[in-house]
Amino acid sequence: MTTTTPGTATPRATPASPLVVLATLGASLGGFMFGYDTAVVNGTVDAMKSEFGIGNALVGTIVAAALFGAAVGAFSAGPIADRLGRRPLMMLAGLLFVTTSLLSGFAHTGTVLALWRFVGGLGVGIASVVGPLYIAEIAPARMRGRLASAQQMSIVLGIFAALVANAALVRAAGGADATLVSGLPAWRWMFLVAAAPSLLYVAAGLLLPESPRYLVTRDKESAAARVLERLHHITPAEAQHDVEAIRSALHKKRPAWSHLFAGPWRLKPIVWVGIAIAALQALVGIDVIFYYSTSLWAQAGFGEEMAFWLSAFTSLINVVATIVAITLIDRVGRRRLLLAGSVGMTVSLATMAVGFAQATSSGDTVAFVAPWGAITLIAANLFVASFAVTWGPVVWVLIGELFPNLMRARAASLAAAANWVAGIVVNLTFPTLRDLSLPGSYALYAAFALASIVVVATVLPETARRPLEDMNEGATKPRESS
Repeated sequence: MTTTTPGTATPRATPASPLVVLATLGASLGGFMFGYDTAVVNGTVDAMKSEFGIGNALVGTIVAAALFGAAVGAFSAGPIADRLGRRPLMMLAGLLFVTTSLLSGFAHTGTVLALWRFVGGLGVGIASVVGPLYIAEIAPARMRGRLASAQQMSIVLGIFAALVANAALVRAAGGADATLVSGLPAWRWMFLVAAAPSLLYVAAGLLLPESPRYLVTRDKESAAARVLERLHHITPAEAQHDVEAIRSALHKKRPAWSHLFAGPWRLKPIVWVGIAIAALQALVGIDVIFYYSTSLWAQAGFGEEMAFWLSAFTSLINVVATIVAITLIDRVGRRRLLLAGSVGMTVSLATMAVGFAQATSSGDTVAFVAPWGAITLIAANLFVASFAVTWGPVVWVLIGELFPNLMRARAASLAAAANWVAGIVVNLTFPTLRDLSLPGSYALYAAFALASIVVVATVLPETARRPLEDMNEGATKPRESS
């Protein structure tokens, strides 16, 4: 054990205990449902459009409803986490997932399905906040990045599981609109099967220990010390020392929205930093970068069927890239990893903009002049790799650890909401931007990637291996990890 000065948390070189690992896995189930719920609707669109007899406008509303719900859920999660605790918030998100999975599967009109997708989106938004928040608050400082990256791993696994489940159900039924079990078409079962992992998330909320930092904010210091002893296999004296460090960082106050502000309507600098990196994660265009993926694969010489499988394979690449991120995030540090990713994204997006400028398009078909088809295809995959190894997981880790104890839950909530709002803006504006200028669209995303370099280089502090109690609300100058 390393000695520290009074009032500071104790950094320890011991590995994460089995309980910390299990608690991390349990909390990250919310990320799995986050990924599954946002991806599952893609396999249902054509079948539900046919069954309900609805137009593209309502289909778009059904798909987008979850994003709007996620923004509301994320913004609401912080105050609930501070009032009720992290575990009840997990259970609430899990119950929302269970309920809306069932109700979506049995919805009989497009409007009703859109409503349940919005409510399910509330669970997605809550999970996007409480997962990184809880994991950051139970993890040892030196391993916090690797453990908190489990949230992103769970998200990409959830997306992959949704794609696999959808494909398996369609194959078993013979089509998305074909009857499968109990007289229900396969597309309805795509929603219904999500109830099973959702129940596991509810169970995790019931069984996991509460965050010791939340317990201290509610004046339950003895309970917090016992949790720390169990989580980190430390002595009562060491646990009490850490509780005192947490209490000292709170300055005898309880979390409130006012702690995010330096004055009337003036957010503190560190809150703006969190909002900026969360918004930029979406503004670089990761949600729409695959819009022409099938055409790109085909232009590179692959047939239609192979293009479909290669697009699905990209989801698996995301999983592998997240594993790489987990191995690097604590060793390299957050800032260096983000900077490397920003450079990679800027170069690849700029290359895509130039590539599309050399092509002619008609509807969804893109015709490239050799060799720009291959170059643009390679650039698209380099962008995905740059994002998946860096900005994908690192931003969610930072959202959970960047802020001081007094403001952590609410600031994380605000940052996550900014991420969802930025995602909504990107998804709603891309069709118009595409029609105006496809090269211009990617040039705009490249500009946001370039802006991310400036933000990380100038105002983002390094958080790797620093105790949460060492996070300073005014620390906006870069600080490298030792």
